Amino acid sequence: MSKRLYRLASMVTSVAVLLPLAGQADDALIKRGAYLVNGPAACSNCHGTRNPDMSIQAGMEYAGGFHIVDPAFDVYTANITPDKDTGIGNWTDDQIIKAIREGVDPKGDIIFPPMPVPTYNNMSDDDVKAIVAYIRTVPAVKHEVPESKWNIPQQPMPPANGAPAPDPSDKVAYGAYLVTSVAHCFECHTPMTPKGPDMTKMGAGGFDIQLAPDMVVRTPNITSDPETGIGKWTDADIRKALTEGVTPTGGHLSPPMPFPFFKNMTSADLDAVVTFLRTIPPIRNAVARTDFQKATFK
Repeated sequence: MSKRLYRLASMVTSVAVLLPLAGQADDALIKRGAYLVNGPAACSNCHGTRNPDMSIQAGMEYAGGFHIVDPAFDVYTANITPDKDTGIGNWTDDQIIKAIREGVDPKGDIIFPPMPVPTYNNMSDDDVKAIVAYIRTVPAVKHEVPESKWNIPQQPMPPANGAPAPDPSDKVAYGAYLVTSVAHCFECHTPMTPKGPDMTKMGAGGFDIQLAPDMVVRTPNITSDPETGIGKWTDADIRKALTEGVTPTGGHLSPPMPFPFFKNMTSADLDAVVTFLRTIPPIRNAVARTDFQKATFK
């Protein structure tokens, strides 16, 4: 065999070996994205089209149109399916990542709040790429949603640094990452001011969320305060609330608490979340819990 043919044969062999490896890498990225989207990030909790009973319409899990009203905004969540006319099918990966972590769409419009962009700004490069890879695989749904309006000044988040997620063996650090960079718990469970969440009272609850004209949800205190928070709850109590939406007294947590998604999280990740929640300083803030009848929410 001539040297030229030998080099060509070697190149072909190398490509044949690398292609399956590339496919495996893509599969792993999509699998991680599916876990994040349908677990801690709970994307369709907001981007799903809701029925009057607050359940998500089958086949419309990412088609948008969920109406969220606040004095600061009147928002219809976006269609994030790959539909080219009404979704994000024409967006590049970099444009989707910029929207997720900086809150700016391809036209330069700022698209948050309530999109938890300040939380996602801390998401690792690997995880945001995984989310995009998975979103690319969901069926395209043609669904035009009304225009959103904001009554407050908006500004984008700075470019994300994309730092790697902490090692999962460090439960506090990894739990903090899941809560503050992926699951956006404090976006809802922190008192809201005209300028945004009051992070001096992180986790103290009391944020009123109007989900419908006759439905206002007030978020509970999830700090470790024993009287007004969850300081007396056991680890099992917290896990049950996270994954089943049931409190120790038998009350049912209200949407938009994403317990149908958190139930898809691994036991190790739930342990990390609970471990981190235990470290939140106690803040005394009595909040009247909004219970919801489980029979009306699927």
